[in-house]
Amino acid sequence: MIKTYLKTLWRMFEKHVTRLLSIIFMVLISVGFCSGIGMAPDKIDHSLDDYYKSSNASDFIIKSTSQSGFTAEEISAVEKLFEGAEINTGMSLDVSVGEKRSLRLYFLDFDNWTVNKPEFTGDKRVKDASECYAESADNVIKGYADGEETEVDIYGFKLKLKVVATIHGALTFSNDGEPSYNNDIAEVPETTTGTADMDCLENILYVSATAMPFLPTGDIYIAIENRNLFGCFSKPYKTYIDQKADEIKAELSQAEVLTLYDNYSYKSLSSYSDKVEAIGYVLVVVFLLVTALVVLSTMTRLLDEERSQIACLKTLGYSSTGIISKYLLFALIATGIGGVGAYFVGIGLAYFLYVVFNYSFRMPPMSSHVVLLFYVLTFILIVVATLAATAISGYKMTEDRPANLLRPKPPKAGKKVILERIPVLWNRLSFKYKSTMRNVLRYKSRFFMTVIAVAFSTALVMAGLGLVDMCLFHDFGSGAILGIASVIVVFAGLLTAVVIYTLTNINISERNREIATLMVLGYHNGEVTGYIYREVLINSFIGILVGYPLSALLLWVVFKTMGLGSVGEVSWFMWLIAPVIVMLFTGFVMLILIRKIIKVDMNESLKAIE
Repeated sequence: MIKTYLKTLWRMFEKHVTRLLSIIFMVLISVGFCSGIGMAPDKIDHSLDDYYKSSNASDFIIKSTSQSGFTAEEISAVEKLFEGAEINTGMSLDVSVGEKRSLRLYFLDFDNWTVNKPEFTGDKRVKDASECYAESADNVIKGYADGEETEVDIYGFKLKLKVVATIHGALTFSNDGEPSYNNDIAEVPETTTGTADMDCLENILYVSATAMPFLPTGDIYIAIENRNLFGCFSKPYKTYIDQKADEIKAELSQAEVLTLYDNYSYKSLSSYSDKVEAIGYVLVVVFLLVTALVVLSTMTRLLDEERSQIACLKTLGYSSTGIISKYLLFALIATGIGGVGAYFVGIGLAYFLYVVFNYSFRMPPMSSHVVLLFYVLTFILIVVATLAATAISGYKMTEDRPANLLRPKPPKAGKKVILERIPVLWNRLSFKYKSTMRNVLRYKSRFFMTVIAVAFSTALVMAGLGLVDMCLFHDFGSGAILGIASVIVVFAGLLTAVVIYTLTNINISERNREIATLMVLGYHNGEVTGYIYREVLINSFIGILVGYPLSALLLWVVFKTMGLGSVGEVSWFMWLIAPVIVMLFTGFVMLILIRKIIKVDMNESLKAIE
C-alpha cells in the first residue's frame, strides 16, 4: 500500500508540475518583496548605528550663546556631568566669501580630533595653521578643489587658507544639503521633500584652532561613554538624550543644546528608514492577500481535479488523514521552495534598496546584520493559510462516499445571466459574445477570484506609479523613494503576471473537454483561443475598474503613512498607465498559454466520464 501511495504522490507532482511552479513563483515574489522591504530599514538602521559608533558622532553639541564663549569652569562642569565621555572643544563661525556664501568654519584641535571623526578621501593632512580641510561637494555644497586658496574676514582679521584635502564630515552625509545648525536652526523638519526650501550651508571648512588662537571656545562636542548601551534613535537612547539635555541646560544658562535629533543627515536618513518600513507594513497586507487568494484557489481546484484519485485511495482503505497528507505535502513543498527562494530575493532586494539610498545620502558601509522578522512572519502566514485551506477542502471532500467522488461534479445548472434580463443589450450581442458572457457570469467563484486578484494587482501597480509621480513631477521625496517606487511597480507587475497565468492556466485545465469539443466541431485555433481569452480580458477589464477605487484607497494610505503627497495630486496619465501595465502583463501571459490551448489532446479530453 505504501508503494501505491508513493506512486500516486509522484504522479500527482508530475501531472500538476505547472501548478507547483505557479505556487512557487507566487510565494517567491510576494514573500521576497515583503521580506526585502522589511529587511531594508533594518539594514539602514544598523548601518547608521555602526557609522555612529565608528565615527564617534557627537551625541551633544553644546553651543555658547555668549560672545565670550565658555569659561574654563563651564567646560569643567560639563566634563563632570559626562565623566568618561570623549569631549572635544572648538568654535564654529558663519562667514561669506564672494559667491561662496554661507561658508561655515569649524576651528578644531586636529591633534585631538576624536569626536565626529571624518572620513579622509586621500593621504594629505594639514601641516600648519594656513592649511585646512573642505567638506566634499554634494548636490548643495559647492566644495573646494584640492590646493584651492581662499581668504575670509573674521572680526576684521584676514585669514588666508589653503585647502589640502576634501573630507567627509561625520555629521554631513546627506546629498541634499545641510540645514542643521545653520542660522540657529535647531529643529530638523520631518519631511521627505528634500532641503530645496531650506537655508543650507554652501560650503564647510575645517581649520586648525591654532590659526586663530584668540577665538573663544564656542562649541563643546560630546560622545557618550558607553556607545554600545543602546543604538542611536532607539527609545532608550531618546530617553537618555532628553534627560541629559535637561541636565546640561540646568548647568549652563547661556547655552544651546543640539543632539543627533537636530542633525539633518542623521534624522532624515532615520526618517526615510521609518517611511520604508511603513510602506512595507501597508503593502505586505495587499501582497499576501493576493497571494493567499490565488494559492488557495489553486489548491482547492487541484483537489477537485483529484476526486477520482481520492475515491480510489478511500476504496483501498486509506484514511482521510493519509489521503489529505499527500496534498498537504504538495502545498508544503511548493510554498517551502518558494519561501527558501524568497529569502534570497529579499536579501537581494534589501541590498538594492540600500544602494539606491546613495542617490540621497553618502551611505555608510552596509551592516552584515540581518533581521528576519518580515521574512519569517510573511512566510509563516502563507504556509499556515495554504495548509489550513488544503486541509479543510480535503477533509470536506474525503467525507463524501467513493461512489460520489468517482462521478465528476455535475455542471452548474444553466440559467439566465443578468445581461439576458436587459434585452436592449443582450439582443445586440453576437453568439460568441453571448456564450462568453454566460461563461463569465455563470462561474461566479472563478469570476470573483480573477476580478479581486486583478483589482489588487492594479492597486499595487498604481501605488508604485503614484510614488513615482510624486518624486518626478511634484518634487516630493528623493532618489531613494523613487527607487522604492520602481521596485513596487516591478514586483506588482510580476505578481500580476503570475496571478493571471495561474488563474488562466487553471481555467484551461478545467475546460479541456470543452476546448476539445470546439476543435472537433471545426473551430480554428484562433477561434478556440479567442473563446477562452475573451473571458480573461473581460475579467481583467472588470478587475481594473474595481482596482481604481482600491488604488485610490491604497494611495491614500501610502501617502498618509509617508507624510507626503495626496491622491488628488497624482497626475492624470498615471491612472491610465496602471491599467496599460496590467494589460501588457495579461497579454504576455496569453501569448505563453496559446500553445497549451491549441495542443489539447482531443482524444484524451473527450474520453472523460460524462
